[in-house]
Amino acid sequence: MPTIFSKIVAGEIPSYKLAEDERHYAFLDISPLQKGHALVIPKREVDYLFDLPDEELAALVVFAKKVARAIEKSLPCKRVGVAVLGLEVPHAHLHLVPMHGGRDLDFYHEKLTLSPEEMANIAAAIRANL
Repeated sequence: MPTIFSKIVAGEIPSYKLAEDERHYAFLDISPLQKGHALVIPKREVDYLFDLPDEELAALVVFAKKVARAIEKSLPCKRVGVAVLGLEVPHAHLHLVPMHGGRDLDFYHEKLTLSPEEMANIAAAIRANL
C-alpha cells in the first residue's frame, strides 16, 4: 500500500510543492514547526533513510541542499536545520526547518497553523529562489 508521501508524489493528495526532479520531491510540511518547514523525500518508497543505497542517499542530500538554500533566501533565519525522524510515515524523509535558535527544531513544540494562502505564498517564494 502506498504511503501518504507516495500519494503526494503521484498527485493523489495535494501538496505545496517546492521542487521536484526525476528521483526526489520537496514540499511544505502541513504542520510546520516554523514557516518554511519542508519535507524532502525520495520518490522511491524506502522506509528508513539509512536503508537507501549510498548513491541515492547522497543524491537526496544534494537535492535537499538546493531546497535549503532556497529556504534561506526566502525566509529570515540563521540557518536551516535538518532532522531525520521518520516514525510517523514509513517513507524516508528529511525535515528542513528554518531556525533562529536551537529550540526551533524541537518537534515537541506546538505546530503552526497557517492559512492555505500563506502556505501557497511561502511555497511560491521558495520556488522563486531555486
